[in-house]
Amino acid sequence: MTANRRDFLKSSLGGVGLIGWSFGAPIFLSRTAAAVPAADKAGAKDTILVVIELTGGNDGLNTVIPFKDPEYVKLRPTLRQLPTQIKKINDQLGLHPSLTGLAELLQDNALCLVQGVGYPNPNQSHFRSMDIWQSASLAENVSEGWLGRALKGLPGAPSFHLKSNNESSPLALDGAPARVPSIKTLEDFQLQLAAASGADKKEQRDIIESVARSNGNSGLLDFVQRTASNTYASSRRLQEIGKNYQPKAPYPNTPLASRLKLAAQLIDAGLGARLFYVAHGNFDTHATQAPTHANLLTQLSEAVTAFFKDVAARGHRDRVLVMTFSEFGRRAKENGSRGTDHGSAAPMFLIGGKVKPGLVGKHPSLTQLEFGNLKHHTDFRQVYAAILDKWLGVSSKEVLGAEFKHAEIFKS
Repeated sequence: MTANRRDFLKSSLGGVGLIGWSFGAPIFLSRTAAAVPAADKAGAKDTILVVIELTGGNDGLNTVIPFKDPEYVKLRPTLRQLPTQIKKINDQLGLHPSLTGLAELLQDNALCLVQGVGYPNPNQSHFRSMDIWQSASLAENVSEGWLGRALKGLPGAPSFHLKSNNESSPLALDGAPARVPSIKTLEDFQLQLAAASGADKKEQRDIIESVARSNGNSGLLDFVQRTASNTYASSRRLQEIGKNYQPKAPYPNTPLASRLKLAAQLIDAGLGARLFYVAHGNFDTHATQAPTHANLLTQLSEAVTAFFKDVAARGHRDRVLVMTFSEFGRRAKENGSRGTDHGSAAPMFLIGGKVKPGLVGKHPSLTQLEFGNLKHHTDFRQVYAAILDKWLGVSSKEVLGAEFKHAEIFKS
């Protein structure tokens, strides 16, 4: 290997040395190139979890609506949804009118609604409550997330945080054995060359390809060569995914839909990914809630429905599980600004071919409130425990630090 090539490998790729660059997000590519199982091998079709964070505190009472309860009308004189408009689940409960797509998934036996989810002594601070949900711990000081700990039991399984602009990596993924990359597009993982001219870029690609063809070296040089070639091969693979992917269902032109489409691309590419994390918000609707909440639920419903139909049509219906959560629900009684304040218990949605369709648990009572809030009856860690043990195949006791009874979210 010539000195010029050594200099190139140390100075190219955006001015960051290849070895240093490999310890950032693109190291995932080299690991993936070596570790991804063939499509017909064990591990290639493992179960996948897609977590959607509803940031800001989603109003559960206007998401799964007890429209026959007279207390609902009293508590929500201006924010109540009319029985003629909601998407009925049964004679007592219905979905918000904006959740048309989720209502279709319910009819398709692909939607599970867990009611009254929360935790003891609920905290109504966004930051503290989100930390509790993301760490699955009530401890004051936390440094690891429940998904990060779960990844310790999934060695070599790639995972992704599909981010929006200026969004930091969530606590939920902290503690993973390898850094979980945060990406916006496939281009975030495509090989970035530093050369200014087209001719220089071609020369740099030629150098990398030449390195990739070299063999017989050992030690650090061999590591550099393998890292360069594996990263380049995986980058090219991702580029082809982006160009050739044709969705099996139309995605709306919204940020959440774009990120879920990216998840579908990565799933169908057979990279072996097991976890995806996406945030959607802002659900902090203290004033003039109705239009904001309706729009956010529309985006959620349309994006999730398109995603599930897309992956299901590609043969992944029974491999994919989508889980939604929010740090808390909203106060039962609307405030004087036609909004709602921070509350506690709220529903969770689970979407997939293996979920137990329909309602799990009773809707919280509207006459037995706790400081004006809905009382929870299902600890969110019961949902996590079922997902860890029954879906991801990871010990929930090790991840959660205690045993929790499984929420009945899967088909028996």
